[in-house]
Order: sequence, then structure tokens, then C-alpha cells
Amino acid sequence: MLFVAKSQHNRPFFANFTHNTLPNLQLIGNFASCFEIYLFIYNLKMRITVEQLAALVGGTVDGDNNAIIHNYSKIEEATSGCLTFLANPKYTHYIYTTQATAVLVRRDFKPEHHVSATLIRVDDPYETLAQLLNHVSSMQPSKQGIEQPCYLASEVPGDAYVGAFAYVGKNVTVGKNVKIYPQVFVGDNVTLGDDVTLYPGVKIYHGCKIGNRCIIQAGAVIGGDGFGFAPREDGTYEKIAQVGIVVLEDDVEIGANTTIDRATMGATVVKRGTKLDNLIQVAHNVEIGENNVMAAQVGIAGSTKIGNHNMVGGQVGFAGHITVGDNNGFGAQSGIPNSVGSNQRILGTPGINAMDFARQQVYLKRLPDMARDIKELKKAINNPANDQQ
Repeated sequence: MLFVAKSQHNRPFFANFTHNTLPNLQLIGNFASCFEIYLFIYNLKMRITVEQLAALVGGTVDGDNNAIIHNYSKIEEATSGCLTFLANPKYTHYIYTTQATAVLVRRDFKPEHHVSATLIRVDDPYETLAQLLNHVSSMQPSKQGIEQPCYLASEVPGDAYVGAFAYVGKNVTVGKNVKIYPQVFVGDNVTLGDDVTLYPGVKIYHGCKIGNRCIIQAGAVIGGDGFGFAPREDGTYEKIAQVGIVVLEDDVEIGANTTIDRATMGATVVKRGTKLDNLIQVAHNVEIGENNVMAAQVGIAGSTKIGNHNMVGGQVGFAGHITVGDNNGFGAQSGIPNSVGSNQRILGTPGINAMDFARQQVYLKRLPDMARDIKELKKAINNPANDQQ
């Protein structure tokens, strides 16, 4: 059986492997990534032992070295033959009942009860599984070619994929290995970097710039007009032309039906490595820094500037014209009316320090009892019998 892998110098090499040669994979360790070799095998549905898998991911085995793995699953749904993982402490109870053959766990995991599954101890089980699944996904057949009917007013490289009913306007720059799925609209003067993927129904308005390796999920709109209107004396509103653009830097991912408005002037910017979930609204002239993650239904009002490495829960709302620092965490449904510094944990509306919010919740739960106590005190104070005493 023929396999392809990449050397340390990113050059492909070819080798013939069979199930019987798997224990000797360390012999070619200087030439290829163990992850990549394993996943060629895995993707072809071949069986692999726990011992072989542990060797490939740099783990240690606690249990049956010879157990066979041929599939993967969530820990609560796994059956015999499945590989799963435990990363979130909330799922720890499942490890005592899972039917999985093997579970990736942290090296320092100490079970409190008997575990029937074999444990593969690694530094970070979530990261290990993510690497495996990402490699599996990357090895799926890659689409290429131009489907008809579609409209192309600009040159598209030969390695690109353009789906049916897609529209690519004039003076569009298209990088290498770009995937444009059906019904995508790419307006005039747009720039698409290398390895960009635009899923069905994405709309990219004129002049916007999409960096390398960006992924834009179905239905997202990049570069629609910002919400800018000037009130007139007669109570009506005059539209303010939005003449700026949107810039997505490298390695940005935009979720389904998320909208990022073009700037009034200049650019609305999402910087390198930031990931936005579905149904997020980013208003005109917003700047989002590097490596932020934002869950669904976040809203960011105009001209707000957000720093780097922030984690934002679902339905968080940021007021306009504020600044947010780095390394903050915002709990779901928080409302952020004012500027925030760095290294903070924010909850509530208006958003406050998470510990203060937790204390407030404790007092809120006591309010009925406190109200009753106050009523009883008022009765005692106003009781004439008290005056006589």
C-alpha cells in the first residue's frame, strides 16, 4: 500500500507500508511526521493498536497495549474500538462509564474510580486529538476546476476551485489554491490571498482584502455598508456614504452569517489569527486585534478597538468608541459600555469584575430573605409595645 508523507524539509516522499510494518515506524522518524503517517492509515480505516497510537502521539499507555482502535467518538457516545479524549473536567464522570477502547488524558490524570478503557497519557489531549482530526480533514479530496455556469471577470489560477453560480468581479486578485464555493459573490477590486476558502453564499463587497488561509463560512457578508445616518431637521435620516473597506489579515476565520461592515473611511480590520463564530456583527471602523476568539451573537459597535488574545462569550455586546486591552475574558451576555484594560475577567451587564459579579449573585439569591427580615424589623420598630418597654 502506497503512502505519501512530508519530510522535515516539506518535501514529499513515498513508502510502502503494511499493517505489519507499523511497529517499525520509528525507523523513518527522521523523514516524516508520525502524525501524518498515522492519519493516512487512519483515514483509510486501517486498524491500529493502542501501543502504536501511543508511539505516534508521544503518549504512554495505562492499560491494554494490544487493544485495537478503528474509529473515534465523543466520550459519552463512544463504543468499542473508538478513540476519545478527556480535556474538560465537566466530562470526567463519563470516563468511568465510557465504552471507548482508549481515552486520551493528561499525563497527571488520576482516576477516582475504576476505568475500563485504556488510557493514553499525553501533555494535552485536546490538542493531540485536534491535530489528528485536522490532518484527517486536510486529507479529504480537494476540489479544483471551474464549474458552470459561473461569471469570472478576472483571471483565476489553474489550481483554484470556482463553484457553480459564483460571481467574481473585475480586477480581483486571486491567490493560490483558493476555493470559491457555489453562489459566492466577490466584488470588484477584491484581494483574495493564498489558500482562502469561501463557502457557499459568502458575499465580499468591492475593494475588501482577505489574507492568506482565511476561511469564511456560508452566508457571511464582508464589506456591507456601515450603519451610518445623519439626522435631518425634519426628522428623517440622510445616509452617510461608506467609502472604506474591510481587511481580514492572515489566518482569520469568520463564522456562518457573520457580518463585518466596511469602514466609513479607512478600514474595518480583523487582525491575524482571530476567529469569529456564527452570527456576529462587527460595525464600521472596528479594529479587532490578533488571536481573539468570539462566540456567537457578539455585537461590536462602531469604532471600537479590541486588543489581542481576548476570549469573548456568546451575546456579549461592546459599546461604540471604546478600547479593550489584551488577554481579557468576557462571560456570555456581558454588556461592555466603557473601555476595559488588560488581564481582566468580566461578567454581567454592565460588565464588572467576575469575582464581584459572583458576590452580587450570592446576595441576589438572599434578597427574598433579606426583604422578609426588613419587613419584620420595620414591624418591630413600629410596634407600640416596643415603646412601652
